[in-house]
Amino acid sequence: MYETVMGPAFEALADPVKSFHRTRGRRTLHGWVRTEAPASWPARLLARSLGTPLHPVSGAIRFELDATPACETWVRHFPGKTMRSRMRLVKGELTERLGPTLLYFQLLAEDGRLVMQLRALKFLGIPCPRWALPRIVAEEEGRDGCLHFRISAALPLIGQVAGYTGYLAIDAEVPSNQ
Repeated sequence: MYETVMGPAFEALADPVKSFHRTRGRRTLHGWVRTEAPASWPARLLARSLGTPLHPVSGAIRFELDATPACETWVRHFPGKTMRSRMRLVKGELTERLGPTLLYFQLLAEDGRLVMQLRALKFLGIPCPRWALPRIVAEEEGRDGCLHFRISAALPLIGQVAGYTGYLAIDAEVPSNQ
């Protein structure tokens, strides 16, 4: 899916990033993660509706991926919290469904990293005005056979809703049915 959206720019990504996004079928990956707490009680309510972590923790992460050419289901098992989302290709564009939110991303390759830039958002089917879009950092880079990620989302006046960093071991991927 990512390769389809990015076209030739996909080849500029680091090998672990390309390997992860070329995965087909069901896979379970393991790694490490550090989560951050939402910044305010409104941010906490939003985080709860999205399924993102509510408490700052560090520890093991288990990541389940079910990937087809047109859809990917991601299940992130953080310490004490599970978060699900679904990526789809819609008219040649990558979308992510996270709870009641639908995010539209532009995908860029920058210095071997994958950078996902938020282009639009719908919450409960209602388009979010451009001025109210969250500030999202969604980056992946590859080094030492691992996919390193940095994710954060913050809303104006509400603050950070979600934040987590860590890595997944790509070379050690194991089919989830084993």
